[in-house]
Amino acid sequence: MKPLSIITLIVAIAFFSCKSASSKVTDEEIKALETLVENKNFSIESNWAFPRTTAAMQRVLNSGMLPAGSSTGAINLIGNSNFLTISGDSITSYLPYYGERHTNVGYGGSDGAIQLKGIVENYTVTQGKQHDYTISFDAKSKSERFNISITLYPSLKSYVKLIGASRSSISYSGQVKPSG
Repeated sequence: MKPLSIITLIVAIAFFSCKSASSKVTDEEIKALETLVENKNFSIESNWAFPRTTAAMQRVLNSGMLPAGSSTGAINLIGNSNFLTISGDSITSYLPYYGERHTNVGYGGSDGAIQLKGIVENYTVTQGKQHDYTISFDAKSKSERFNISITLYPSLKSYVKLIGASRSSISYSGQVKPSG
């Protein structure tokens, strides 16, 4: 009988601690995010890159070339310069790319990172049930077209997914802030 009461107590503590750990979104956070999205003027700095896990990525991990704390599916970007900025209908970015290329790289291999600069096309915004926003659009680098999806949360966390024509898809997580 005593083990049953101990198990019940542990389950109750776990249930209530999970319930209290859920954070409530404030009206100020919701309004700040809404303003960022409406103004189309924000910048994202990523802390992590999430490439597709492949045998080639496993070989890169085994070579010791990835930053400390990284795995084939999650690469630490802290301390590495990266950004994605939306300003009106324009985009600029420098995002380190980890993954496989499906076509040849131009001579000199100067397009290793995802460097976007230009006008966004097919820009759509969808508001989620948790006061988050998903922004989808297309953009081009010098040599490739990308379909991009950005999800922004009231906590100002971000999740970016890029699908390119000549590379494996990759995602990034980080923070969003007003640009300027």
